[in-house]
Amino acid sequence: MFKSYIKAGWRSILKSKVYSVINIGGLAAGMAVAMLIGLWVYDELSFNHYHSQYPRVAQVYQFVTFDGKKAPYTVMPSPMADELREHYPDFEKVAMAYFSMPTVAYEDNKFAKQGIYAEPDFTGMMSVKVVEGNDSKDMNSILLSASYAQMLFGNESAINKILTIDNKLTVTVAGVYEDIPRNSDFWNVNFIAPWSLFVTNDFAAKSNVGNWENNNYQVYAQLKEGADFAVVSGLIKDIRMKKDSKIPYKPEFFLHPMSQWHLHSTWQDGKLVGGRIESVKVFSLIGVFIVVLACINFMNLSTARSEKRAKEIGIRKTLGSFRTQLITQLFSETFLVVGLAFGLSLVLVQLTLPTFNTIADKDITILWSNPLLWLSALSFCLITGFFAGSYPALYLSSFRPAKILRGTSRAGKFAVIPRKVLVVTQFSVSIILIVSTMIVYNQIQHSKTRPSGYNRERLITIQSNTTTLHDHFDALRHDLLQTGAIEEVAESSTAVTGYGGLTTSLTWQGKDPEYHPLFGTIGIGPEFGKVMGYEIIAGRDMMRQVADIKSIIINQTAAQLMGFKDPVGQGITLYGDNLTVIGVVKDMLMESPFEMVKPTIYYASPFPMGFITVKLAANQSMSESLKKVEPVFQKYDPSVPFDFEFVDEAYAKKFASEERMASLAGIFASLAIFISCLGLFGLASFVAEQRTKEIAVRKIMGASVPQLWQLLSKDFVVLVIISCGLAVPVSFHYMNKWLAQYDYRVAISWVTFAQAGLAALLITLATISYQTLKAAVTNPVNSLKSE
Repeated sequence: MFKSYIKAGWRSILKSKVYSVINIGGLAAGMAVAMLIGLWVYDELSFNHYHSQYPRVAQVYQFVTFDGKKAPYTVMPSPMADELREHYPDFEKVAMAYFSMPTVAYEDNKFAKQGIYAEPDFTGMMSVKVVEGNDSKDMNSILLSASYAQMLFGNESAINKILTIDNKLTVTVAGVYEDIPRNSDFWNVNFIAPWSLFVTNDFAAKSNVGNWENNNYQVYAQLKEGADFAVVSGLIKDIRMKKDSKIPYKPEFFLHPMSQWHLHSTWQDGKLVGGRIESVKVFSLIGVFIVVLACINFMNLSTARSEKRAKEIGIRKTLGSFRTQLITQLFSETFLVVGLAFGLSLVLVQLTLPTFNTIADKDITILWSNPLLWLSALSFCLITGFFAGSYPALYLSSFRPAKILRGTSRAGKFAVIPRKVLVVTQFSVSIILIVSTMIVYNQIQHSKTRPSGYNRERLITIQSNTTTLHDHFDALRHDLLQTGAIEEVAESSTAVTGYGGLTTSLTWQGKDPEYHPLFGTIGIGPEFGKVMGYEIIAGRDMMRQVADIKSIIINQTAAQLMGFKDPVGQGITLYGDNLTVIGVVKDMLMESPFEMVKPTIYYASPFPMGFITVKLAANQSMSESLKKVEPVFQKYDPSVPFDFEFVDEAYAKKFASEERMASLAGIFASLAIFISCLGLFGLASFVAEQRTKEIAVRKIMGASVPQLWQLLSKDFVVLVIISCGLAVPVSFHYMNKWLAQYDYRVAISWVTFAQAGLAALLITLATISYQTLKAAVTNPVNSLKSE
């Protein structure tokens, strides 16, 4: 009997092909979206689970107080690791670490990839899986990731190969470790080198040994079994203040567990207030909502067709079918549709995953061999099938055969109310998603068009890990200018899109001794201003012809903070050195475009600077200019590849996270609208069938097609207006709360809500017009005859 039900269901599907495509396609789309979101959520929730000790691993953070507010920082002083090891027994492992991107060379192969210098406990703490060789602790050894070893050596064994780091260090490959997966904070660690190698050969690291003043390194720790993060954080909180209680920024150390790194990383005045977990919650709700919409739309479409199957149900009942048999048949048809939709959804997910991964910046795959996936899929199909088929099965099987065959089984006028409520709910959420996506987009555009204070066009940045280019900078600059491919070149201590140093060690005349604001500090060469094109608003720029070693330039924000009416010529003390302000520049946006500009000091650095910024010539293409520039750099430092980054691209990366969330929200909003439109289609179909006789009579009485279209459409327009009324305050509340996290933010305009409402209205009219026009142009004779 069950086989016959399946056959009957299959025939029903083939009989109404358009309806079946819409029904199965809608369910499949909802399921596919739910699966994509589920895979994304699983990837987010399983972040860092690759590291088997992650429940006991933490990074040492410190709160520092600036302007009365606590801000978290991950950088630590050099003695911190030894302090924890020697005086706090709750720690099982502790490792000091420093991320770096040196040039690693083997014969003619040279690559600059990010890696880490770390103390011996790091590999065990982070579950680094050595697949070839061993985890040697020798100072001149190095571990490579499998992919990095492949880049350097091809198919040859990497073990015992000799590598050169930054053309000055020679190391031997001791082992190759399995690539760390993408859903780990260490996925881009391409090599692990000994901490002792770094300290022995790096001037700054060597000078920082035992120095509690400079914070430049990361410290990772693993607690012993049974130790509590909060308790241990309380024990280490005042490590620094116990050594020097007069530190103005009052550091408070604490442990941030690895289990919270990815999802719980947003702080507000010393309190953890959220992070990506908010996106996980929102997208999870969207996924649930979309699949529920798909299920309810199935009910809408099924009940809208109920009258077409009413005689079939009546005849089957007259011939002796029990209600339970009809329910079983209708449920069988439902599960058949669900099964087909699920199969189609798997195909859709597989086809869209590459694009989805690109948008989401993920490396997600369908876990085909995971039993949990199939158990979840089976449960999902059963629940979906039961939920989607319950109302149609119970509704259709409840018809009394006598009324059906007499044509009096029509639903009352109140039967459509639940469907109207559903449509209002659907479009309310859809409008909320539309508004949210538009506001996120407006916020991104608002920040993108924010004046940056310098010209990013035709600027490239080259990072140098050796002093070779600095030692020959004058000759390098001369040769570059001779090519005609550049306008100017300058050195700086940091890339132009970020600060290299932050300090509170700044004093000036009239400064309150208890006031310790945070300043950004950037070492620059005399050509920096010409390269950047920043605007001098008082005083002068640095000049090569003048000995400006004791001179500084400050930005507008710094000048306002210091309270100088005429900053030029004022004396400032930085790190104990007496300096003089020679100029004030317009604020340059160097960090997050969503935050306020920091007060900034530009000083003439007497030390080698690791970044070179080149302004390419405007009178030739950038590709031609780069062809001329590269040989000059290779001439002065042939040991490293000519790796550069366009400044405008580096700046654009600052929007990556927001743009990614906006793209995902836009996709999910579009799919929610699509599924909501299927619900509208079902309701329009239902209403058209209910009003067949009314439409026929009105046509006979002279009503035109536009008048009938207006008659059938106005109810849906009212539903959209109600949806807008519900969606506007909700979306305003939550988006206003979302925007509050940005210092530099767009104002929410009524235009956004008007555009979203208009879009919903046009989509509604486009969706229902097919059914309404079809009903309006139907020959009234045929309609009344069928009645």
